[in-house]
Amino acid sequence: MTVAAEGVPTRRMTRARRNALLQSESVQGLALISPTLVYALILLLVPILVVFAHSFWTQNYLTIDHTFTLENYRIALTEPIYRDLLWRSLYISLTVSFLTVILAYPIAYFISFHGGRHKSLWLFLITIPFWTSYLLRVMSWKVILGYNGVLNSGLMGLGIIDEPSTALLYNSSAVIITLTHAWAAFAILPIFVSLEKVDRTLVEAATDLGDGPLRSFLRVTLPLSAPGVISAALIVMIPTVGDYVTPRLVGGKDGVMIANAIESQFHKASNWPLGAALSVTTMLVVTLMAGATMLIIRALQRLAR
Repeated sequence: MTVAAEGVPTRRMTRARRNALLQSESVQGLALISPTLVYALILLLVPILVVFAHSFWTQNYLTIDHTFTLENYRIALTEPIYRDLLWRSLYISLTVSFLTVILAYPIAYFISFHGGRHKSLWLFLITIPFWTSYLLRVMSWKVILGYNGVLNSGLMGLGIIDEPSTALLYNSSAVIITLTHAWAAFAILPIFVSLEKVDRTLVEAATDLGDGPLRSFLRVTLPLSAPGVISAALIVMIPTVGDYVTPRLVGGKDGVMIANAIESQFHKASNWPLGAALSVTTMLVVTLMAGATMLIIRALQRLAR
């Protein structure tokens, strides 16, 4: 009993010493950590205070110019570099529209007049490549047209060329080829819908009256499907003028278009007024070009009648 009675106070004294020791260690740890925290807070607050002081100091000296001016539009229309880029974009867009319609019309004609009960299957097969990303399709053409790409390898295998050609990629031709493939389905579908509306009895009547296949096509089928052709041309022409990804990846310095210049003004040059002026100018030019195209096509239809 005496030993147990004496042991209890001894155990209590041990716990008290342990608590005192832990408290002293935590105080020492805080004493060591607190300078580090102070230094870290100083390093974080000093840049913030400097930025705040700089903005407060210069806010009375920075002003926004609200003066109305057409200088940016003058630059967009008269500077040779922007004028050349705009004309190049229009040239590429018109060429892509023409090639896309020329390639899409026979496919749509075959599906409409000779597809039979497999029309849905043909349309399904046409849209399969467009399930993938647009960026992946552009990159695939970069691989095909590259220095060691599929096309160069095939031409070398056939003995047409002795060494890989560098003229297939990073130029306007590469941009035209890539955009023509990328927008092919968007031209096939409206032409197909327009051909489906052509009355087959009119084609049969033209044949019965002595017209051959080519003459009946030129006098009956083509004029009746003209709305689809116009729609396909506009659907392809308008977006391709402002295409940015394709000339960036496969165009190189010879395939740069106006959209790349607009992007440079908004990001690299930080000249937003000039970038906006280039955008508005491009939009107005495309609108005028689309209207002129429709007028020309309607005039050709009247002459064909």
